[in-house]
Amino acid sequence: MSDEPTTPEEAGPADARQDAERTTAERTTAVPTALPPGQPQWPTTPPAPVSVAPPPIFGARWPAPAHPPSRAVLVGAVAAGLTAAVAVPAGRPGIGWFVTALVLAAAAVAVGWRRPRSRRAAATDLGWLLVAVALADVGAVRDAGWFVTLCLVAACGAGSLAVAGRSFRNVLMAGAAMPVAALRGVPWVARGLRHGDTQKGLRIAVAAVVGVLLLTVFGSLLAEADAAFATVLDALVPTLDGPSTARSVGLFVLGAASAVGGALLLMAPPAPPDAGKPPSRLRGLEWALPVGLLAGLFALFVAVQLATLFGSDDHVVRTTGLTYAEYARSGFWQLLAVTALALCVIVAASRWAPENSPAARTTKRVLLGTLAVLTLVIVASALSRMWLYQQAYGFTVLRLLVLTCELWLGVGFVIVLWSVLRLRAGGPTRGMVVAGAVALLALAVLDPERFVAERNVDRYTTTGEFDAGYHARLSADAVPALGRLPEPVRSCALNSIAHRIVWEDDDWRSANAARAGAAATLAGAQTGC
Repeated sequence: MSDEPTTPEEAGPADARQDAERTTAERTTAVPTALPPGQPQWPTTPPAPVSVAPPPIFGARWPAPAHPPSRAVLVGAVAAGLTAAVAVPAGRPGIGWFVTALVLAAAAVAVGWRRPRSRRAAATDLGWLLVAVALADVGAVRDAGWFVTLCLVAACGAGSLAVAGRSFRNVLMAGAAMPVAALRGVPWVARGLRHGDTQKGLRIAVAAVVGVLLLTVFGSLLAEADAAFATVLDALVPTLDGPSTARSVGLFVLGAASAVGGALLLMAPPAPPDAGKPPSRLRGLEWALPVGLLAGLFALFVAVQLATLFGSDDHVVRTTGLTYAEYARSGFWQLLAVTALALCVIVAASRWAPENSPAARTTKRVLLGTLAVLTLVIVASALSRMWLYQQAYGFTVLRLLVLTCELWLGVGFVIVLWSVLRLRAGGPTRGMVVAGAVALLALAVLDPERFVAERNVDRYTTTGEFDAGYHARLSADAVPALGRLPEPVRSCALNSIAHRIVWEDDDWRSANAARAGAAATLAGAQTGC
């Protein structure tokens, strides 16, 4: 054999692999033996790579869920999406909103309502959930579109509060947490579909598609075979064309996203906010001086108002030169603005005024309590003015809403006064949100448009004044009251309402108690005016 070294090409595969491993090891562990003085010494082994986790997008207080969504979450999302796509009315308010809210509430209860929390917190969350369902039910019993829309927006906020609980520092942030949670749920659901039981999920999806195809084929054949069955099928299944299909897809995505967002808030809520509030940097005189000056101004105004409230018409005419009705009309909107601004001042001072000594706490209670009591008198003055104004010039829906808003602000001042006396800065906001939800439900029971129509019909019997054009723009809610009018005023008010209601367009999604109750009265209205 020759002693000459072989080239890599001439070496066998085993020898080449050993040479490559030896070369790599020498390159990794080689350390220079002699370095100039003052130079840094090389490490004997390479440093291990450091893994740095990226910061959470939504902050450390609300990390992403640790586990992918369960099958119950996915099934609940699909059920909520399908219900929203099928049940939400396309036009006028109806029972479909209530059905959709029930399915979303059931999904929330089934998915994560058993999370550990105190009985008080669980009762509060359940109460908000019931409020959300009750507000969504307004569309099944009231026909006024503006009022149903207002209640539906409030129902979304109440539902968000039901699943968000007290995990957010501010009740307004908790009420708006659902859209953020729905966006966060997109990668969460994608992770569940990627790492979950994908094969079984695909098989169930294929089975569902086959079932829909079977229903389509056999349903169309049976509908052609029997006209009565075709009528029932048309009432149950919405028409599928281009716009309606796009609308159904959008509603499916919205309903599924709402269910996923609620499940994420229930199963992976943010960390609870820090207890207590930070110490105030204000000194006593820095906040007491402006608040005290404002309280003095309010005291002067209240002294004048007491003489007017308990005075007679002659006193008002003699001191202002206006009739009592004109006086009631003149300053309501300014008093409403004063009430809202004063509430902001008291809430801000309640949060930021110092409480570092017994004297500071006493000063805070006295000044803010005095300002709240004086503002309550201003609220009473505004309420009396609006009531007198409506009795003199007639009731309208807008005036009734403004009156309700002022009454809600008055309740807010009572809540603020109680919080100030207890030195609790976080109480007023949550209490006012609860009072607002109660006010909406009370308006739903009162039926605003019917209440306005009844008051104006009673006023017509005594004064002979009636705005038929305004009442003709109301909804079917006002029909029972307008039906008591004599002819031809009755027909002038009812004919326009009857022309706006096309009964043939109603299906089960748009079933509504107010329109059903008004059908007989509208059918008996004469064509002339």
